[in-house]
Amino acid sequence: MTTTATGTARSLPDFPWDALGEARARAARHPGGVVDLSIGTPVDDTPAVLGEALAAAGNAPGYPTALGTPELRAAAAGWLRRRLGIQIADPLGAEPSLIPTVGSKELVALLPTLLGLHGGGTVIIPEVAYPTYEVGAVLAGLAVRRTDTPPADSAGVVLVWLNSPGNPHGRVLTDDELRAWVAWGRAHGIPVVADECYVTLGWDVEPRSLLHPDVAGDDHAGLLAVHSLSKQSNAAGYRAGLLSGDPVLVRRIWEVRRHLGLLVPAPVQAAMAAALADDGHVDAQRERYRARRERLAAAVRAAGLSIDHSEAGLYLWATRDEDCWTTIEWLAGLGIVAAPGSFYGPAGSRHVRLALTATDERIAAAVERLGG
Repeated sequence: MTTTATGTARSLPDFPWDALGEARARAARHPGGVVDLSIGTPVDDTPAVLGEALAAAGNAPGYPTALGTPELRAAAAGWLRRRLGIQIADPLGAEPSLIPTVGSKELVALLPTLLGLHGGGTVIIPEVAYPTYEVGAVLAGLAVRRTDTPPADSAGVVLVWLNSPGNPHGRVLTDDELRAWVAWGRAHGIPVVADECYVTLGWDVEPRSLLHPDVAGDDHAGLLAVHSLSKQSNAAGYRAGLLSGDPVLVRRIWEVRRHLGLLVPAPVQAAMAAALADDGHVDAQRERYRARRERLAAAVRAAGLSIDHSEAGLYLWATRDEDCWTTIEWLAGLGIVAAPGSFYGPAGSRHVRLALTATDERIAAAVERLGG
């Protein structure tokens, strides 16, 4: 299925979560208080390894660089190799193959602009997709086309966004699906960018990066990947992300970011380097989410909902086979707030997204209410 929306001369959409005000107010009237599973905001403490590095680098009177410190770039390259099996070009070489970003959302929203893709053309995004891909296209005056498979017609397409594991539904693209997009993008000279912010959170399958040699081949020509410390390191407040891949594309983005002053603060870069060198805290947080997922998924199914995809990531993509807003109202009556699937495109209109980013106590409350 493919759907298309015109991007030229469009204003930004309303901020989706503002539409949840009524449901949130109803849920808050529950005697046990609200269980808010609508937004994937980490709630567990930021690991000490980040805070200690941040504090140690707190004396930072000079401007940081857009390129990132050598320590951060080396740590990031090591993390990509160790955790994802990616061998990038020399991270300290003359042609940058990775740079830090001010979180991943900033990069997603600005990428078409940073690549100079403005004034015409179409951005491909998944059928069910994180809303900021469309926001980025609108900001650049581009159209949006929703599809999960490479189209036969590439006319006008200037950029492809993939998201695996996917937000909101946790779908993981297979190696064959990723390779099909790589081949299509390279055949037509169109950059393919993968948002992989949940790549360390595979449950039923092991997600593969677009930049893995089994997918990309011997180099990363035409390919970029986006990663984030927000979820794996409970560092959403640090605004710490990474962009890596084709040095030609990375350089283009880096050059524009230098002009715009999009600089990751030096103390945050130090914290990123420390976090990327430490696997222990990532594995510990992963196990917390695994336990919450198992409890919540069992309760959701017992309450009569089906869970689709959700093999990775931080969300359960659930349905009662009814309009998503009907499900939202039912959940609000239980004191639970979820995100309606329509936030993520027309194909999500019969699902809701339930986040695992709540405390153990709030997850337990949701489990009790669903079993009520």
